Amino acid sequence: MVIFDIDGTLVDSVGLIVASYQYAFRTVYGHEWDEAEIKTWIGLSLRGVMDEHFPADADRLFALYTEWVEPHAAECIRAYPGIPALIADLLAAGVRVGGATSKRRDQAEVSLTLGDLTSLIPTLVAHEDVDAHKPDPAPLLLAVERAGGTPGRSVYVGDAVVDLQAAHAAGMDAVGVTWGAGVRTALAAAGPVALADTVADLRAVLLP
Repeated sequence: MVIFDIDGTLVDSVGLIVASYQYAFRTVYGHEWDEAEIKTWIGLSLRGVMDEHFPADADRLFALYTEWVEPHAAECIRAYPGIPALIADLLAAGVRVGGATSKRRDQAEVSLTLGDLTSLIPTLVAHEDVDAHKPDPAPLLLAVERAGGTPGRSVYVGDAVVDLQAAHAAGMDAVGVTWGAGVRTALAAAGPVALADTVADLRAVLLP
């Protein structure tokens, strides 16, 4: 079984996420935030980030982020080239496939639709499905359970350090991809079984 993160792993949405954060920060604070720091938040619960780092303004920031992201999603989100074909080949080979994300379900489903991935990800665990979020293993474990698998025979693929940490905590193999928001050195330090710099690399890991 292979469970995938969505943002920065299956779909190219990092630019949209950064732009949505910056819109919220410009509106509330009159200036943008450090982009490198924003990228470290990708993979975490959006509301959790805002509650932790900006508690006094979390409600307004969350509303503004949502206000920006929804109308701009269609022009920004695409599947990474080669990803739909890879997932189709995994399914054809009898591998069970699912998704586990910190995004709210409505936005996660939009991302999958825009990436032509909806029919290829039959199991999806989103923000509302669990009480704890990555790096907690809860979303990954629920995705494995819903897809009828076991953690010890499953892989989680993600582009963020929290993805790899969640996989370790779940007892799953962790595979990092470097085309998303994560920094390669940080991903390597998190101890994945493999790092993939291209979709071809990922294919070689998942379909040897």
